[in-house]
Amino acid sequence: MTCPDADITVLIVAFRSRDTLPGVLAGLARQTVAPARVQVLENGSPREEAVDEALVAGRAELVVSSTNLGFAAGNNVLAARTETDWLFMLNPDAYPSGTLIADLQAAVKRYPEIPIFGCTQYAHDTPGVLDGAGDVYHFTGLPYRAGQGKVLTAPPEGEVFGPCGAATLIRRDLFEALGGYDKDYFCYVEDVDLAYRARLRGARCIQLRCPSVSHVGHASSGRRSAFAAYHGARNRFWTFFKNTPLALMPMLAPVHLGVTVLLWLSAARFGQFTLFGKAIKNALAGWPDLMEKRRAVQRERRVSIWTIARAFTWSPFKLLTRGVDVRP
Repeated sequence: MTCPDADITVLIVAFRSRDTLPGVLAGLARQTVAPARVQVLENGSPREEAVDEALVAGRAELVVSSTNLGFAAGNNVLAARTETDWLFMLNPDAYPSGTLIADLQAAVKRYPEIPIFGCTQYAHDTPGVLDGAGDVYHFTGLPYRAGQGKVLTAPPEGEVFGPCGAATLIRRDLFEALGGYDKDYFCYVEDVDLAYRARLRGARCIQLRCPSVSHVGHASSGRRSAFAAYHGARNRFWTFFKNTPLALMPMLAPVHLGVTVLLWLSAARFGQFTLFGKAIKNALAGWPDLMEKRRAVQRERRVSIWTIARAFTWSPFKLLTRGVDVRP
């Protein structure tokens, strides 16, 4: 029997997730502390791969979209239906530990001033290997999931730039104040963008050690798929130029553009040179809208340039090795 509900709603955006979602819902049903609600968005999957009421089997509220809204807009749709103080975004291929909700509830009490938390992610198919310990934002404008693929124990609890979107806890009022995820991103890097915008407002993120998920990763899109490569390249560009304060631009923009060119050349190794070019072309095509968003984001900045710069990771070695950057 579970304890009284936590003031947390679990949001799951499902696309081609029939194989993994039942295990995730079963894990949520076994929690020592139950979430207040679990909501699943069937996000326009092909009919034979779509989630239906029979699969959810009363363990979650099912919302159906006839078209694929993307991870970003999909979570926004679910969040708009939620009244709990906390939102927990969980990927449909991220299997929760049995005490995950209880651990999140304890963290909220332990850190009353913190509005965003990340969970330790383990690689589902490789025991003892990390899938991630928070998102890092490198000064080059390249974000990465810290510790991915490393044979490590979970790093100590502490502050990170932001949480990985596969398992993110955020206060609903902050999520709403930020306007949720940027729906134009569709998928990929939207979690980094959200964390960056929250940082500019003065919010901090704690990466928690005990709440954990076992994450398959790329279950619906593929690790080096054209889809992932395109959206990653375009959305990294948008994130840098939308959020980076003007005073940091003279130093960081040339670095970011140089690294982007190098990644473009490197994409040829995977037959994606033209695809990468299309991503940058489309990123530039959205420049007027991006600058309008930038003005709105920068108007809300409440912290110093130094505070933002300190939140970046500056070590080239950590970038090359996906090194963990958890700070006391």
